[in-house]
Amino acid sequence: MIPELGRAAVLLGLAACSIGAVTGIWAGKTGRTDIWKYTRWMAYIFMGAISIAVALMEYALITHDYSVKYVSEIGSNETPLTFTIVSLWSSLDGSILLWAMILATWAAVFAYKMRSKHPEHAPWALGSILLVGIFFTFLVSGIANPFTRIPEPLSNGPGPNPLLQNHILMVIHPPTLYLGYVGMTIPFGMACAALLSGNLSTGWARAMRRWMLVPWASLTVGIILGGWWSYEVLGWGGYWAWDPVENASFLPWLTATAFIHSSMVMERKEHLKGWTIALVMSTFLLTLLGTFMTRSGVFNSVHSFTQSPIGPIFLVFLGFALVVSVILLAARVDKFTPSKHNWEGPLSREIAFLANNLLFAAFTFTVLLGTVYPLLNEVLTDVQISVGEPYFNRMSVPICLAIVFLMGVGPALPWGRGTAKALISRLIIPGSIMLLIGAGCLLAGLREPVAILTFSVSGFAGVVTLQELFEPGMQRAKATQEPLLKSLLTAWRIGHRRAGGYIVHFGVVIIAVAIAASSVYRSETEMTIREGSSKSFMGYDISYVGTERVDEPHRWSRVARFQIEQDGRDLGLAEPRLNHYKKSNQAIGTPTVISGLDEDLYLSLVQVDAEGKMASLSIVVEPLVWWLWFGGGVMLFGCIVSGWPVRKKQAAA
Repeated sequence: MIPELGRAAVLLGLAACSIGAVTGIWAGKTGRTDIWKYTRWMAYIFMGAISIAVALMEYALITHDYSVKYVSEIGSNETPLTFTIVSLWSSLDGSILLWAMILATWAAVFAYKMRSKHPEHAPWALGSILLVGIFFTFLVSGIANPFTRIPEPLSNGPGPNPLLQNHILMVIHPPTLYLGYVGMTIPFGMACAALLSGNLSTGWARAMRRWMLVPWASLTVGIILGGWWSYEVLGWGGYWAWDPVENASFLPWLTATAFIHSSMVMERKEHLKGWTIALVMSTFLLTLLGTFMTRSGVFNSVHSFTQSPIGPIFLVFLGFALVVSVILLAARVDKFTPSKHNWEGPLSREIAFLANNLLFAAFTFTVLLGTVYPLLNEVLTDVQISVGEPYFNRMSVPICLAIVFLMGVGPALPWGRGTAKALISRLIIPGSIMLLIGAGCLLAGLREPVAILTFSVSGFAGVVTLQELFEPGMQRAKATQEPLLKSLLTAWRIGHRRAGGYIVHFGVVIIAVAIAASSVYRSETEMTIREGSSKSFMGYDISYVGTERVDEPHRWSRVARFQIEQDGRDLGLAEPRLNHYKKSNQAIGTPTVISGLDEDLYLSLVQVDAEGKMASLSIVVEPLVWWLWFGGGVMLFGCIVSGWPVRKKQAAA
């Protein structure tokens, strides 16, 4: 009964979306509160129906019901329970079902939160969101239906992709990324509401920024976790390779980041309204493009699913969404354009935000061109070309340095007209520290221009960020004679949006330094060690102890053990392994990472001879990698601080 019940639940969700989309637009046009109430109920039914479908699929996976098509494709009696549960998002049809559930949840939460707010905008927005829901539930009920019944089911299945059973981050990374990806639908619906209603009030603009913050934070964490997963699982010692599907998640992050900055100008100065709305819509369109990249099979990537008929349908929907967005912008964006722009002058914070947006737009175009151009060239000329890391690094590094530098200059500028003298006085200390860092790098023997520039500019931006973070509390302590710590906490609580933003900036600075150090000063080698002997590399002594075969229900592994010492200090036992799955003819390695605050030692097992007497290793030493993950945590903390809800009394005050 699970196939029939599951599909019935999906069809109920499709019906709720269809009715809700119509009633939402009707309520927006007429202003009728009774129709708006029905629209909200349709959103709740949508969430309930898709949640039931997901629960049924999970039950089928856990009980190994191979009469369900999706279970027969990725289920296995030997797969551990944890990976059986999360295999819901390990293949195409299940991932679309998860997408629909997250979208339904977002829609229901939005309906509940907006039940008595913004009556001139909320119905339009929810109607637009449910229109997107129609497409995804249509996919799940049709061409990507995971509930198709298998008439003569087998007693076992092949199991999930072996690469998706190698690390616990499989439990966290995809849902976090999806939460961000799908969540971009909410600001998109709100942007459509602003255009359809012809009104973009300050309150609606502020609400749009709040609804963007959570998916942006989720996407940020998802990208960081994806890099961590790649680093811990794939065995090449890296965390970012400009893979097309990596870029697919990075592109909407860039435009969403530009929106967050642009929306501040829109709220404060009533500028850039049309541009800000265009950024929201571009972000949603880029999530659709990224989904197409992942699920069409046109890009070869470790992240992507196999060739599927879903690709052309996604492309059609992407084209439809693009046309609708362009028409709405062309028809209504002039209503948001003031008669004249009161830009105060070049030395103002709003000009810095504008420059920031232009840099993010250039970055987005650079990544998009390098990602899509090989595919377009193959379609037009039937010639395959490859655009790899050299292009992306050469083009992106200058833009990234400019963005980090602007992170230091922008906060030092006032809203409105500023003077060169005031700017110099605020930047004299950070600028001096930047020069000292550059000189210190040269004196320390560093000669790589990219690394020296990154360390110097990051130091500059970091000092400005700390100044802006601590200055309000210090001024308060001086004025009120309060203890410094109390004044800082009070200032951060009152200005939590501002404080959270600067914490995010500080996380970006940490990440910039970590990426520069780990990329430029990475050292790697391969070596073969005989059992009982040892070899040295970059100050590490690596002794081969022996191998062992480890059998598990879903795989067997050849585990090699190495004793690691550094300058006479015992760092413990490293146990890289080669895993063998029944679904794969090729051994899949699991590296061992010995991580420290200064550097990581990364050991990946390449080969072990039949007797286990000789082992070949790939060894990578990378500095400051730990700080990359820490910087991501700092960014998440900043997002939480910035988006923390304010009590009604405090907001009124």
